[in-house]
Parts: sequence; C-alpha cells; structure tokens
Amino acid sequence: MSAYILAIDQGTSSTKAVLFDQGAQIIATGVSELESHYPQPGFVEQDAEGIYQNVLSAVRKCLDIFQRTVHIELDEIKICGITNQRETFLLWDKSGMPLHNAVSWQCKRSVDICHKIKGTKLENEIIARTGLIVDPYFSATKVKWLYEHDDKVRTAIDKGKAYGGTVDTWLLYRLTRGASFFTDQTNAARTLFFNIHKLQWDSVLLRKFGLQNLRLAEVKPCAFDYGETDFDGLFPHKIKIASMIGDSHAAAFGETCFAAGDAKVTLGTGSSILMNTGDKCVQSANGLVSTICWSLAGRTDYALEGIIVTAGGTIQWLRDKLGLFSHAMETEKMATSVTSNGGVYLVPSFSGLGAPHWKMSSRAVITGLSFASDKNHLVRAALEAIPYQIKDVISAMESDARIKLKELHADGGITGNNFVMQFIADLLKVSVRNIGIADVSALGAAYIAGLEGGVFRDLDALKEIGHTQRRYVPGDRQNITQEYYKGWREAVGLVSSLHQ
Repeated sequence: MSAYILAIDQGTSSTKAVLFDQGAQIIATGVSELESHYPQPGFVEQDAEGIYQNVLSAVRKCLDIFQRTVHIELDEIKICGITNQRETFLLWDKSGMPLHNAVSWQCKRSVDICHKIKGTKLENEIIARTGLIVDPYFSATKVKWLYEHDDKVRTAIDKGKAYGGTVDTWLLYRLTRGASFFTDQTNAARTLFFNIHKLQWDSVLLRKFGLQNLRLAEVKPCAFDYGETDFDGLFPHKIKIASMIGDSHAAAFGETCFAAGDAKVTLGTGSSILMNTGDKCVQSANGLVSTICWSLAGRTDYALEGIIVTAGGTIQWLRDKLGLFSHAMETEKMATSVTSNGGVYLVPSFSGLGAPHWKMSSRAVITGLSFASDKNHLVRAALEAIPYQIKDVISAMESDARIKLKELHADGGITGNNFVMQFIADLLKVSVRNIGIADVSALGAAYIAGLEGGVFRDLDALKEIGHTQRRYVPGDRQNITQEYYKGWREAVGLVSSLHQ
C-alpha cells in the first residue's frame, strides 16, 4: 500500500489539497481561493462548477510541489480523503450539469420558511428525528426555497431528475463522472433530511417538505470505498476515494476525539465546537444540536455541537471594513497594549447569534464605549468575543451531557493568537491543546482514508502518531476573565432585548 495519502479540504473561502506520508506528516500543500456571490442581501451562493474546478486547481498545485520537492512518482499516491464545508447544498442533473448555484451554509434566504415551521408539530418532528434545530443554516429549507422560487428546480425535482447533495456528494459525482453517488453520515446529518437514530434518510420529513422526489445519495460511514478518480487526468492512474467527512467532524477525528467527553473547537471564520458523546445520541435542552461525530464500519460516534456563526469573521470585518489593521497577526499586540477591556464588548451577531442563543435575526452590537476607548479596545473586544462564545457553548454541553470538560482541543487559524488561546484557558479553567497543524480537517480525512486503505492499523495507532503540540494552562487571570464574562452576558442580553 502507498505511503502517501491525498486529502482534499474544500472550504468556504478556499480549497486545500494536502499530501500526507505514512507518519501523517505533511509533504506538500496546494491552495486555491474560492469566491462567494451575494445576489441580494442575505443571499450567499457559490458557483457549483467553480467549486469543482477549485478542487482540481488545488490538487494540481499540490502535485506540482510534490513532484518538484519529493521527486517521487505520482503512482505512489493511491488513496484520497475528502472533507468539506457543511450544509452548503447543490442540485444537478444526471449529466452533472448544475441546476442552480450552490446555496451556501451562510445563506439566509430561507428565514421566512423557518419562521413558518417554528411552533408547529413539524418543528418538533425535525428536532426529534434529525437532532437539529429549524434554522436557515441547515440545508433542507434552502432546498425548499429553491423549489418554491425556481421553476427549473421545481420541475426537475417533481420529475425525479434532480440529484441533490452537500459538497462531498457533488465532488464525488463529478470526480467519478457520475459513477458514484454517495454521501457520508456526518454530511447527511446536517441537512434536516437525515434520521440520526436510524442512520437513513427520513421519508416522513422529505414528504412533509414536499421534496420526496428529490434524488439523494446513498449514505455510508465516513470510511468507505467511495469509488475511484484520476482527477480529470491529473493522475496517470485512478486513486481510491476512501473517506468523506464534514470539516468540523474531520477536525475532531484529526484531534483524536475518540472517546465520550473529548471535545474540540475549530476557530475559523465561524466556529464549531464538538463534544463526542460516544454511541449515545444526547438530546440538548440548551440550544445545541445532536449530530454524528464520525463513523467507521460498524461504529458510529455521536456528538453535541455548538455552532458559533462569527469568530474570525469579526477580525476580517475590522480589517476590511474599518481598516483598523493590515494583518490579523497585529491583533494580539493591539489587544495586549491595553491593560483591560475597558468595559467594551462586541457581540458579533453580524449574521445572527448561534448556539446556545440562536438569535439569528439579531445584528452585531458594540457596548461600553467611552471617550477613553480606542481602536485597541475594539480589537480586544472582538478577540474576547471568541472565548466568551466558546464558554457559552461548553457550559451548555457540560449541562446536557453531564460531562465535565477536562481539556479542549483547538485548531484553526486563530490558534496562532496567544491572547485568544490563553483567554480561553483562563475562562474555561482547563488546559487548551493545539495540535500544531493548521490543516487538521485534512489530517482527519487522511486518518480515516488511511484506516480504510490499510495505511494505519487502528485508532490506537493514530493516537501514537507524534505531532508538535502546545498547551495553554489556566493562569493568574482566571478571576478577572470570569468578571469580564459577566459583562459579556449582559451584552448578549442587550442584543436579545433589541431583537425580540
């Protein structure tokens, strides 16, 4: 078996193609930026063909680097794993022709549809069957909106000629030229169409959404023989696609969250916090969602998830819209240049406030400004909002799962900010571990593909793989961060009162 594993990490703003060796060390990486489109306020789309070409571009760059630096033939790469942005949904016909742009997970077009469902029996059925809440974030109401507003889509669905799926399914279909039409349990679990208890598409919900004629892919574990591809001729041979998994779930697997109580946070544009709950599906009473953590043949681990809509996105806003700094790396120094937060709080509900509050119609609020406040206080408030939101979610998880968090695994670009990482440790009063690999979702996809392809022996073998790690332990500012957190709760309360 080949020692090299190709992992595709198809994200919201870019695609990364990462090559790992048998020691799970990164050998080569290729990155291609991806655009989003905003046809009207609240609408977010991506070009379906553009997503596919973006993947090919990233793979081409990765293979070019691999061949120039490692000097090993491409036939040494025989397996591939795919991880992807979740909830974004696509529709296409049998030939692979898109019926519409991909509707992004960020899109809010289906707010009115969600409002009509809330408070009805259907809402309760959705929660009970899928583990999710009724929100535009998830896929089903996006599809319902397209069905109601696009004649081409409606006709194709009614005639049973519309193939639908999340990004993983779309890529698989295109990469195999229509030979493989599958999805995995983690992506299926984000659609509002999937029964997480029975691990199958829910015919009752599909019928009640009026989408019973929509063609959905066969659901498989994350580790599975999904088919073969040569990436449109980039390889001289076909390689096996041996894993598919949603990006946050892949990060949990890459962080070796293999036991109940293991938790990770991914700090990117938004943020996802997953806590493994083992083979038990825990129903949340505190605004979290129940989902699939990851799955192998014969084993499915469940999780509680808290979705933070805006994390690093706030930093981008301060840079791009307000021009407070040129690069995100400047924010740590700016935050530590002031001795305190000065009573300034930024509640980053630019696109709504996620778990555990779920105030999706709210907008961002800055409170506590005085003439003594400067741009450093505003930057610090934006950074502090990340740990505060994590604290909100972790507290809800501990209550729901009746498990006390012992350590938090953290990944994503913001983990390079020492101010944020130390603040999280102080606020949660637990150590925070950073694996030291930026591409941890790609790592998780590679781990699973390696298990399926025989590169790695078992889960214990994955735990033995050495990566540079950094731990942040609670320090002498634990008490003051708890006081700051009280101010955050008041600020969130203000947001709620303004948007009732």
